[in-house]
Amino acid sequence: MRKQQKNAPIHIRRRYISAPLSPNLKTQYGARTMPIIEEDTVTITKGDRKLTEGKVLRVNTKNSKVYIEGVTRTRLDGSTVQLPVRAENVMITKLKLDDDWRKKILERKGFKPKEE
Repeated sequence: MRKQQKNAPIHIRRRYISAPLSPNLKTQYGARTMPIIEEDTVTITKGDRKLTEGKVLRVNTKNSKVYIEGVTRTRLDGSTVQLPVRAENVMITKLKLDDDWRKKILERKGFKPKEE
């Protein structure tokens, strides 16, 4: 299974980069997990940066890593770099619903968006 996931093409690997929803979002949308996209707000649930919250700046599908705003470290030369976080170690606290693709996922799971 690990070999299959590691050697999967990027369009299939995209599905593996999903994270659990917060308890509020679970009851609101009726879904447990969602694939992470940029501009979602997440909270880190494991590691030394636990309980750090920020927006997702970038999702690296090749390495299955997520880069979060405010999760940085300083190098010895004084420059700051973003730290990658594994997708399963974060919890989505706010969804970006501008995407039709994402609305279709939620509709399949039972959520109906409000018509404006």
